[in-house]
Amino acid sequence: MSHDSSVLQDLFIGIAGLIGAGKSTLATALGKHIGLPVYYEPVDDNEYLADFYQETAKYAFATQIYLLNRRFQQHQEIIWRGGGCVQDRTIYEDAVFAKTLVDQGLMEERDYRTYLSLFKHMSNFMCRPNVIVYLDVSPERSMERIRQRARGVESGVQLDYLKALYAEYEKFIQDISRTVPVIRVSWEQYRTAEEMAVVIEQEYLRGTFLREVTWEPHKAV
Repeated sequence: MSHDSSVLQDLFIGIAGLIGAGKSTLATALGKHIGLPVYYEPVDDNEYLADFYQETAKYAFATQIYLLNRRFQQHQEIIWRGGGCVQDRTIYEDAVFAKTLVDQGLMEERDYRTYLSLFKHMSNFMCRPNVIVYLDVSPERSMERIRQRARGVESGVQLDYLKALYAEYEKFIQDISRTVPVIRVSWEQYRTAEEMAVVIEQEYLRGTFLREVTWEPHKAV
């Protein structure tokens, strides 16, 4: 942990971004760099995910409710534990996925209204992140990374879905930045998650938010 990292020990840092953006990798590196516990996205034990990708319209609402419940549980653990942490995907992003599903005709409007109402009530018992790090990755690059990591349940993800999701993320970032500081990072410019963790720490300590964080590769000696 670096000398200045002591300033960040009580921070709740959320990592946001498209599927395959590298959130888990960065969360791990950032937690190690600052010395904070990491809360990962519930993927491996998600009993709805495989069905969701195979029959999205049928399982959209159930999957969104499942994820909302699991992430709310994480938020409660964060509150009860006290101190700072890094969260791999924030609970606020679930609404991005829900809205995209509605727009694509894969979730009914009434289910979406029920979801938003539940989220609103639950939000009274949630703690907001102190800062959100948004990993900006193109839908095409997201698709490429999904194929590279070859998670069986993700084989049905389509590029059009990722494009719609990316557009909704842009709206989400602009909206949430009004209440939560956002550090927007182009993930593709970074060589290692560890190096990016250092850059993010520096950006937070400078208090410079909603800016494009850039990194230039070191020249070979």
